[in-house]
Amino acid sequence: MAHYLNFQSKSINMLSVFLLQFDWKELLLGTEEWSFLLEITLRTIIMFITIIIGLRVLGKRGVKQLSLFELVVIIGLGSAAGDPMFYREVGIVSSILVFVLIVLMYTLVTYLIGKSKKFETLLEGKSICLIEDGEFSIENFKKENLGSDEFFAELRLKGVSQLGQIDQAIEEVSGEISVFYFEDEKVKYGLSIMPDSLKDSVKYIKEEGYYACTFCGHTEKKQTGNGGNCPKCKKDKWVKASNRKRIT
Repeated sequence: MAHYLNFQSKSINMLSVFLLQFDWKELLLGTEEWSFLLEITLRTIIMFITIIIGLRVLGKRGVKQLSLFELVVIIGLGSAAGDPMFYREVGIVSSILVFVLIVLMYTLVTYLIGKSKKFETLLEGKSICLIEDGEFSIENFKKENLGSDEFFAELRLKGVSQLGQIDQAIEEVSGEISVFYFEDEKVKYGLSIMPDSLKDSVKYIKEEGYYACTFCGHTEKKQTGNGGNCPKCKKDKWVKASNRKRIT
């Protein structure tokens, strides 16, 4: 017991020595002095006001819609505003100049976008149809960096359980998915997009019914026997189609 208490006492003493020798100032402030905290406060207030003014100049479009161009603008503004808040070597005047230049460039590019549709398409891209009449527009879908699981998750969040519920699904330039639905009486058989819905794909049809191609969503009624190749994409894997209606 005495040996244990002696060991514990030595451990506490070693820890105390370590804590006393540890440079807490360097840990908390780095190479700066305590007085720099007041300067950081002043820098942050100035840059915060600058951000508010900049976003007011950009308008609501710059805040709500993040196209590729606008994302670059936001990143640029964030860097210009953030660095001078706590880096002593970064002057506030130079950062405000960068901020003003970014806002002016944004204003110029926005003006050019309004004047030229070709320039807008070149800079921001254009909306693209990913699903039409309950089936994938496979040529358009290949152009987008969307995995099927990611895309199916987007659709499920909008209350979709199978592609036959969808008249059109369009990816907007902002990356959002706009979905236009069939009326309930016009919903048809389509590829189910529920989790694990594609794991039971078959090449041989054992039970007559409606089946959907696992690749493009093309749906047709099949008899028992060899499922054959999809007339749309030439793939040969099929799953049972669903005619489930949306629940709103």
